[in-house]
Amino acid sequence: MGFRFPLASVLRLRESVEQREELTLQRAQYELERMRQRIDELTAELVTAGLQREQILLQSTEAYRLQDMQAGIQIAKDTREKLIETLESLKIARDHQVKVYQAARVSRGMLSDLRAEQRNAWELEQARIEQKWLDDVFATRFQRG
Repeated sequence: MGFRFPLASVLRLRESVEQREELTLQRAQYELERMRQRIDELTAELVTAGLQREQILLQSTEAYRLQDMQAGIQIAKDTREKLIETLESLKIARDHQVKVYQAARVSRGMLSDLRAEQRNAWELEQARIEQKWLDDVFATRFQRG
C-alpha cells in the first residue's frame, strides 16, 4: 500500500490558489511595467517636442503653429500626469497582490511541509516493517539450519 496524505485535496486546492495568485501578481507586474514604459515614451516625446519648439522659436513662424504645438505639449503633459497617477495606483495594487500571493504561498507551504513530514514518517515505518520481516526470515532460516 502506497503513501496516502489525508489532506491531499486541501493541498491541491492551496496549490491552485497559489498558482492563481501568482498569475495575478504577474499580470499586475506586467501592467506596471507597461505603464512605466508608456510614461517613458511620453517623456521622450515631450523632450522632442520641447526641442522642436525651441527650434521653431529661433525661426520666424506663425503664432497659430506655436499655439498648436504648445497645446499638444500641454495635452502630453496632462496625459503623463494621469499616467503617473495610474502608475501609483498600480503600484498599490501590485503591493497588495504580493501580500496575497505570499499568504497563499505560506498556506500551501505549511501543508507541503506537513505532507513531507508524514511521508518521511511513513517511509521510516515501511523501512522498519521491511527490516522486521527480513529479521524474521533470517531467524526462521537460522533456526531450521
